[in-house]
Amino acid sequence: MFDTLSDRLSATFKNLRGKGRLSEADIDATAREIRIALLEADVALPVVRAFIGNVKERARGVEVSQALNPAQQVVKIVNEELVGILGGETRRLRFAKNPPSVIMLAGLQGAGKTTLAGKLGLWLKGQGHSPLLVACDLQRPNAVNQLSVVADRAGVAVYAPQPGNGVGDPVQVAKESIEHARSKQYDVVIVDTAGRLGIDQELMQQAADIRDAVSPDEILFVVDAMIGQDAVNTAEAFRDGVGFDGVVLSKLDGDARGGAALSIAHVTGKQIMFASNGEKLEDFDAFHPDRMASRILDMGDLLTLIEQAEKTFSQEEAAKMASKLASSKGKDFTLDDFLAQMEQVRKMGSISKLLGMLPGMGQIKDQINNIDERDVDRTAAIIKSMTPKERAEPTIINGSRRARIAKGSGVEVSAVKNLVERFFEARKMMSKMAQGGGMPGMPGMPGMGGGPGRQKKQVKQAKGKRKSGNPMKRKAEEQAAAARREQAAAQGGAFGLPAQEDKNFELPDEFKKFMG
Repeated sequence: MFDTLSDRLSATFKNLRGKGRLSEADIDATAREIRIALLEADVALPVVRAFIGNVKERARGVEVSQALNPAQQVVKIVNEELVGILGGETRRLRFAKNPPSVIMLAGLQGAGKTTLAGKLGLWLKGQGHSPLLVACDLQRPNAVNQLSVVADRAGVAVYAPQPGNGVGDPVQVAKESIEHARSKQYDVVIVDTAGRLGIDQELMQQAADIRDAVSPDEILFVVDAMIGQDAVNTAEAFRDGVGFDGVVLSKLDGDARGGAALSIAHVTGKQIMFASNGEKLEDFDAFHPDRMASRILDMGDLLTLIEQAEKTFSQEEAAKMASKLASSKGKDFTLDDFLAQMEQVRKMGSISKLLGMLPGMGQIKDQINNIDERDVDRTAAIIKSMTPKERAEPTIINGSRRARIAKGSGVEVSAVKNLVERFFEARKMMSKMAQGGGMPGMPGMPGMGGGPGRQKKQVKQAKGKRKSGNPMKRKAEEQAAAARREQAAAQGGAFGLPAQEDKNFELPDEFKKFMG
């Protein structure tokens, strides 16, 4: 969603690199480019004005003028200001002291409230809670049935005593759901309310009546991140008409410009608490302003990547794989293990999304977007077409075996050959890393591909400038070198100053803060 904004900001910062000092003209030009980038991303004008004002004020301050690298300081300022307009710190859900805690969802029709109720229920279930979804949208056709299906997929309970489709009283259903939750010992109640195609008094009144009936601990306003500037207007209307405590962004994986996400927290004063970024129920998590700002500036989101890995991989399995790679040059690591690891990574989500969380991946965005997720399925099919012995000992796979495997998995023979070769290369690399040798291929460091022969070759190349074959010219070069040595010995200072002056040498003020 933020690709256009990220590209514009990256191009702006690129123009600052290499400058030892920023002039007023540099700061104004940078601010102008950032303003254009934000406006093109559909960020609300009041937010843009406040953002640019803060950036320019700080860019003219001491933190940039006395910095060793002014460009990096400007990036740091923009990052901090982005975090600020996105809400600052991460806001957590408030739970009632005496269960059940009641969470009410409100928003326009089509914002994705019903699906999001299932996502939130699954997320809370993963946090150790026992949620109950309540069907209070009794007007939209099949809304009750949709919530029941979503709840079943999420593996959570649903309370839907009325058929909906215009039949039933949503306020009464909301009241009864609290008693039902207490009797069945559900500790969180998620109330899915009706939406409209636009703001109207009937919608506001119904939402206010449900709010008064159940006294929710949290009212979450669900907003479609793709509707642009209207998201801010809708949020302000709900804030004034019903009131809400936090914002949930749905459809954050869309191709819209994303200005709503950057505007809504600043304009309404209510923080974004959750974000939905995919169609699967698992594509939902708490919203972290600092991580989102890092993604926008192409700094990656390693914390989220690590959290997803911790959810997917068990420490016991990781230790088992590491021991296999560390022993006997990794020969204990088989294609079965490789397949298991690959399937674990697949459980973390889309390969493109995982790569997008790494720093600097915006530079190869097109290649990442063109990754074919089906390649993982093809690789799995090839491995599963092998016999147990072939998976354990890939070296026995000859031409006839490759032909049989290719036929069984529906691929070309060359694909089988390439897979086996890549497996051997990957196993060798991971084995070196597991044994503490570091990353292969880096010369001059133990275990990094720089063998003795290669190091000798580098030493030979580093002997220095070759002497001239002309005796007269060589003698002149030797005399000049001797004169330079005598001059250096006479000066003796570490900074090229006379030795007695070196004792009184002081660093400039801007350097002192970096010294102990």
